Amino acid sequence: MRILITGAGGFVGRALVARLLDGAPVGGSGGTDCKLALLDQRLDDLPGDRNVTKFAGDLGDRALIETAIGRGVDCVFHLASIPGGTAESNFELGLRVNLEGTVGLLEALRKSGSVPRYVFASTIGVYGVPMPDVIDEDTVPEPSLSYGAHKLIGEILAADYSRRGHIDGVSLRLPGIVARPPQTSGMMSAFLSNMLREVAAGRAFTCPVSETGISWWMSRACLVENLLHATALSAEQLADRRTYLLPVLRASMGEVVAALGAVYDVDADSLVSYEDDPKLRAQFASYPALECPASLAAGFRNDGTVESLVRRALEI
Repeated sequence: MRILITGAGGFVGRALVARLLDGAPVGGSGGTDCKLALLDQRLDDLPGDRNVTKFAGDLGDRALIETAIGRGVDCVFHLASIPGGTAESNFELGLRVNLEGTVGLLEALRKSGSVPRYVFASTIGVYGVPMPDVIDEDTVPEPSLSYGAHKLIGEILAADYSRRGHIDGVSLRLPGIVARPPQTSGMMSAFLSNMLREVAAGRAFTCPVSETGISWWMSRACLVENLLHATALSAEQLADRRTYLLPVLRASMGEVVAALGAVYDVDADSLVSYEDDPKLRAQFASYPALECPASLAAGFRNDGTVESLVRRALEI
């Protein structure tokens, strides 16, 4: 099986690559015979492997994409994107990578004729702000940032290319995934990861939203398992639904801080102080109730408990 991963050098991509090289099942079968084609701007610090071919460059480079696809692939994980904050401040960059890059990838797949399972990393940002009191699988998306708009268009394209028989696509609406390493990533939600990492290490942290602010949470390990699970969905499960809202954990900042204290044996309450940035609260700490029975019935899962979330979020 030949697998293409865009954004392979990123936070999620690295963990996915590691699981695949460890023999994780893809499409319901073992992954020991997988050949990976990895595409990202930088891949030099990823481990080499006889089953890995690296394609370093821009998602907007169609010639590079066509080379990476070659004569065809069996599965694609499309993870590459310009994150929300950067896409908002640099509209042309976000448009070129998030939208034009996705179109270029889909066109290259169409021309290859290989009809792969195509797993697209979308976002809960498609719902925009303010959110309704409850979000379910029939809630109409109304993105309020360019990033969300680009991802919603990507979902529509995945469904349309699937309808036409060029790919076999499924889009997953992801929450903020924790805990990302400290870096200037352009992600407005970076404080969520920073809080987990700093408090677990016993360091003081100022949370930019209130203790009662509620977010949707998922660890990287949990997301990787959901991405892999998406490759095994049956034709029946995709007949009426090509987009799935993942069944994330819904927890307040205070609940997560308490779990950090319990799991890492630190006085978390004394380490954390709270401020309230209205913009960040509106985007990342005002999440409503979530109902996604179709996603659960299809076999997607969350981290189980807040304690399990914080343990898994800080796995190396």
